[in-house]
Amino acid sequence: MAGNASGIAPKLYQRARDALASEIAAGALAADARLTESGVAARFGISRAPARQALAELERLGLVRKAGARGYAVVAGDLSPKPGSCAGQVDTQPAADPRIHFLASWELLYPQIEIEIVSRTSLASWRINEAMLAKHHGVSRTVARDVVARLQQRGIARKDDRGRWYAPALAAKHIDELYELRWVLEPLALEKALPRLPKALLPRLRRNVESAIASAAPAEAETLDALEQELHVELLGYCGNDSLMRAISLPQALLVAHHFLYRWTSELFDTEPFLPEHLEVIDRLIAGDVDGAKDALVRHLQISRERAMRRIHAVARVISPDALPYLERLDAP
Repeated sequence: MAGNASGIAPKLYQRARDALASEIAAGALAADARLTESGVAARFGISRAPARQALAELERLGLVRKAGARGYAVVAGDLSPKPGSCAGQVDTQPAADPRIHFLASWELLYPQIEIEIVSRTSLASWRINEAMLAKHHGVSRTVARDVVARLQQRGIARKDDRGRWYAPALAAKHIDELYELRWVLEPLALEKALPRLPKALLPRLRRNVESAIASAAPAEAETLDALEQELHVELLGYCGNDSLMRAISLPQALLVAHHFLYRWTSELFDTEPFLPEHLEVIDRLIAGDVDGAKDALVRHLQISRERAMRRIHAVARVISPDALPYLERLDAP
């Protein structure tokens, strides 16, 4: 399938628009508070063009109105202004409502860039140009640097011998190395996690897997991704060893890749084969058979390696992503 395979992540102006709309609806931005292009751009670390588009969208939605030559006023929100707010600026102080989460600029942009890169690693390795990434997405170099740092933390980006960033291809050798790390590290975390698990966790995970197995239709990509996260991230996260979890997070870049691959390979298997494997791990944990659960987890990961390569090869045959100015295709890292 030709076209852009970067997924359906919102554009940066949409993320700024949605964040501001949520704050207006929750009253974090007071009625008649002034918003300007420069204030929005500074708040989200973006250029004025996407800031202008975000404000235009908010005006179309009736959440702000024109106020002067370049400013807008909030139409809805709290009835009283927030202390310390200055005209011409977006208030950047946390709202009193603890449910409101103010995202950093790089957090707004990160999901889009992650899928842009991961979707292309099924084809090749890619050099990542920080300066061009910043220019392409209309953000500062600092924001671009924070995004790349998160890519490194997630195991998606590495540095080569010359200190340049690249995203390694999902090639057989790379996949082998990542899965080998997983079947060495994850069983240890599983053993440590078992005595710390909340009482309701394993029954909930079991119900979710059973529901996916019993479904007449193939599980949606989002469901498969959620089930992977529950076993390999949420459950293992109770191991109580932060250093071990940091070590596990590197090979779990595979989970990020699967988030993309599941969307493109839903027809590859009649029923998703990892579901009964997850169920065996969970059932052995419920029975208190930690050694059996560890063995089942290792078998699951060893089998999953072959399935991962099938998915990657299938995707590589059907996608033809558009060129991105901040990515340079490499034959080898």
